[in-house]
Amino acid sequence: MPDVHYISGKYLDLETIGQILRGQHTLALSEEAEQRIVQGHTYLQLKINAPERPIYSTGTQTQTYQPDQEQLQRNLLLAHACGVGMEVPQDMVKLMLLLKIQSLAHGHSGVQLKTVKRLIDFYNREVYPVVYQQGSAGAGDAVPLAHLCLPLAGLGEVSFQGYKLASEHVLEMFSWEPVTLNAGEGLALLSGTQFTATYGVLALLDAQRLSRQADMIGALSLDAFDGSLETFNALIHRLHPHKGQRETAAAVRQLLEGSELMQRQKRHGLDPYSFQGMPQVHGATKDAITFTAGLVETEINTVTGDPIVFQEEDTVLSGGISHGQPLELALDFLATALANLGGISERRSCQLVSGLRGLPEFLVAEPGINTGFLASQSTAAAIVSQNRQLCTPASTGSFNAREDYICMGANAATKLYQVVENVERVLAIELLHAAQALDFRRPLRSSPVLEKLVAAYREKVPFMATDRMLHHDVKASIAFLREYPF
Repeated sequence: MPDVHYISGKYLDLETIGQILRGQHTLALSEEAEQRIVQGHTYLQLKINAPERPIYSTGTQTQTYQPDQEQLQRNLLLAHACGVGMEVPQDMVKLMLLLKIQSLAHGHSGVQLKTVKRLIDFYNREVYPVVYQQGSAGAGDAVPLAHLCLPLAGLGEVSFQGYKLASEHVLEMFSWEPVTLNAGEGLALLSGTQFTATYGVLALLDAQRLSRQADMIGALSLDAFDGSLETFNALIHRLHPHKGQRETAAAVRQLLEGSELMQRQKRHGLDPYSFQGMPQVHGATKDAITFTAGLVETEINTVTGDPIVFQEEDTVLSGGISHGQPLELALDFLATALANLGGISERRSCQLVSGLRGLPEFLVAEPGINTGFLASQSTAAAIVSQNRQLCTPASTGSFNAREDYICMGANAATKLYQVVENVERVLAIELLHAAQALDFRRPLRSSPVLEKLVAAYREKVPFMATDRMLHHDVKASIAFLREYPF
């Protein structure tokens, strides 16, 4: 039986989210969260039915009180369900559900308890609403959230056990009645940044992994290139004490401890900057990941929708807090930082295949008749070029006649995720090259840690003596990055 994670509204960090997703946990509300949700909903209905003043949603400019409430809530969801483009992958929809539940569990959104519990049913039964990547623009992610929440009312489509079905049919399968949304619920469900935050969370979880892998692969490349540890000396980084930089220098020193190659006398000058600059570049990316993680965690642990119920203060407010500018700026920043991690990796690959420092040209024994890893290095360069284009910021401001000054946080998030996938591919290619280069240094050996890495890698990707179709090697290398415990 899978473990149960109780949503209480308490702080949810990235590590816990990763554990929930990897461990296939089911979700449930804590008693305290249930009480807050019930109290918030009851209070909002009292305020709506005896309004002292109109209550609006900042995102939709819709007045909460209308004569036909049920039809209004349905109309709000239907009207905003205009997403286009590729479908959001199911693992992302699953996280969107989790983040939406987390936000509603604070009890400030005024939704019914059964609404939140049905979202939990979707999560636990792997009923994933069909959501589209394009369409979110403005004060929140109303368009993708409309697709996420339509199935509550038996509308829209869901993916279930590999099939795309009308949501009403899945409700019938589980004997679930459609949820009749009360006043204010449509607005609460549409308001929020859960689409943008989902891409941000998953990008960060991968970025943390890729940052560790970049240090290890970079250290392997440094050793295979017959590089020096001089620029990684702790004395240097004591004088330039950026946290990520010091961590990177220390990690590389530790990874190369005991290397025969590193201990032999060097006959060349300083290494190219793609090697000696690893502490600065890898370290700055670490710092960017840390900054962005803190901001994203703040966002996913807050209420992000209108109207906002303040029961103790006896008021209901709308504050535009679903505006995604904080996320948008940070995700643009992270994309640039990660693109540089890929960029320096590609440059190390280029050095390895260039026939320098006793390595054969293109890292193949007979370069005249074999082109070796020439094309794979070019592939990495092409990917890096695409990342430069993807780093064009979404966060320079956008305008909308109705909502005045809006953000494009969803665009920042989706292009960030593309950058992450691209960096993984570039690092996989560098690992392919570094392992090949190390084999040309035999019988000398690298450090025990790196030799263990290469031995495991060689079980998946063998040494290339003559040309072969490298597409399969690159795919295997990417799979290795996702499986090996770096």
